Amino acid sequence: MYRVQTESGEALAEVSGKMRHNALRREDYPAVGDWVVITVREDEQRATIHAVLPRKSKFSRKVAGQVTEEQIVATNVDTVFLVTALNLDFNVRRIERYLVLAWESGANPVIVLSKADLCDDPEAKAAEVEAVAVGVPIHIISSAENRGLADLAAYVSAGQTVALLGSSGVGKSTLVNRIYGEEILETGDIRSGDDKGKHTTTHRELIALPGGGILIDTPGMRELQLWDASEGLSTSFQDIEELGASCFFQDCKHENEPKCAVKQALTDGTLAHERFQNYLKLQKELAFLARKEDKGLQAAEKAKWKKIHQAAKKQHNR
Repeated sequence: MYRVQTESGEALAEVSGKMRHNALRREDYPAVGDWVVITVREDEQRATIHAVLPRKSKFSRKVAGQVTEEQIVATNVDTVFLVTALNLDFNVRRIERYLVLAWESGANPVIVLSKADLCDDPEAKAAEVEAVAVGVPIHIISSAENRGLADLAAYVSAGQTVALLGSSGVGKSTLVNRIYGEEILETGDIRSGDDKGKHTTTHRELIALPGGGILIDTPGMRELQLWDASEGLSTSFQDIEELGASCFFQDCKHENEPKCAVKQALTDGTLAHERFQNYLKLQKELAFLARKEDKGLQAAEKAKWKKIHQAAKKQHNR
């Protein structure tokens, strides 16, 4: 079941039989933020979804667990707030991972460093983030102290859609409440032992703001596995890719080859070892995923033709 917003109010909806029959993968079904073609039964407050209109942006990850399948987190998003708390859970490598998917989505990433009241030197942490997110806007905020919130409201003007992404406990629901101006979402505390959060948002939710903008709040995602993000990887790690282009050998693996610009940058300290290791890790993850997805697509295609042949056989037997 889906909840859809129509000109006559909210309605519960389900996809039509034809749409379900033609759908091959999860991405063929509606996701939060989609515009859909529907027929509405106003007297029942129910609707049938017949089609999903083309998406201008799509933030996806691999579904959690062993299954190789895409999970669309949000669509038609203009800006992605990558929310990270300035407490013990602060993690630059996780921000790099989020940035890869944000760039791949087609939306503009904005990094929001929350809970500044829990950090002795927020500017130092912001400088760490700036080193791996060149050109990406970075905002330091504190919902408790009402710091920096006015700057974020400008991204959610009329006609603009913003999705909030980040781990549990970083303050996404509190931020939504502050931008909205009312306590519309439940918020939770963080665990005292490790500063990690508890889930308060259990599903993705689209919130229409009084000023005409839209916020999409998402559950905390500690396991954020990549999905089809080669371009996003290149954009996020443009510094490493540019160094790689300067290597003597075009197919340089940056291991034992002579005249390697990447190895030289690692030696002289202009490229951090941790950043390079994370780049290699994400690269391997994408390559492994691509191999598994090829097998999955072959299986899906086989299942599709089996379904077509079975339908044709039934028709012939009639």
